[in-house]
Amino acid sequence: MSRRPVSSARRFADGGGIPFMGSLHSRSRSSPLLSIGLVVLGAILLLVYAYSGSGGSISDKEALSKVEGGVSCTLEVQRALPILKKVYGESMHKILHVGPYTCSVVSKLLKEEHTEAWGVEPYDIDDADANCKSLVRKGIVRVADIKFPLPYRAKSFSLVIMSDSSDYLSPKYLNRTLPELARVSAEGLVIFAGYPGQHRAKVAELSKFGRPAKLRSSSWWIRFFVQTSLEENEAATKKFEQTSMKRSYKPACQVFHLKSNH
Repeated sequence: MSRRPVSSARRFADGGGIPFMGSLHSRSRSSPLLSIGLVVLGAILLLVYAYSGSGGSISDKEALSKVEGGVSCTLEVQRALPILKKVYGESMHKILHVGPYTCSVVSKLLKEEHTEAWGVEPYDIDDADANCKSLVRKGIVRVADIKFPLPYRAKSFSLVIMSDSSDYLSPKYLNRTLPELARVSAEGLVIFAGYPGQHRAKVAELSKFGRPAKLRSSSWWIRFFVQTSLEENEAATKKFEQTSMKRSYKPACQVFHLKSNH
């Protein structure tokens, strides 16, 4: 995987069929060894077909696990969706997700009833699966450098969710990116960030993110929000904590709820 942060938006497949089936129905007098061999061959062909059906690419979930070494806030967003729906209610109807492997989050959101979803992928997706590349072709997912202004009007989305990317941005760029995300949201911005001490991207993956993860404490984030005039959504924070407790949900990442920037 050699995936680097992109400098501008990019635009961007399929498997074959199974050429085999009837051969399993061999004559009744065929030897047992031949029958076993055919069954094994069939299983191998099915595995090859399943792999080629995704264009020979790894899935978002597999890639996330491989890249993050077991801790991924993008996967945590998917776990937290039932909690977020309880907290934000109707505000979950038009969502923008920003972060690596955004296709996995967008795909899950699109399965929800009465929910529109878009994504911004800050990094190259050359090895993404066919489903992700399809979302890019349709304009549902945009590949763009989030260090620069996004091509969306103010309040374009009811809710904006960011995961993982904040851990790979320096304060210089966080100063630009977070207010920009708050600008395009109407109801709020939710940030999923790693806890200090968590194991994140391996050295081999630094070419993807451009720098090692900087895992900051909650006190650091709170000071940063004050310095950048980003106001915490205390009502959403409290409701998220209460709902999480009732459902025995313990986030693997820090979750911050901010008000929109209007």
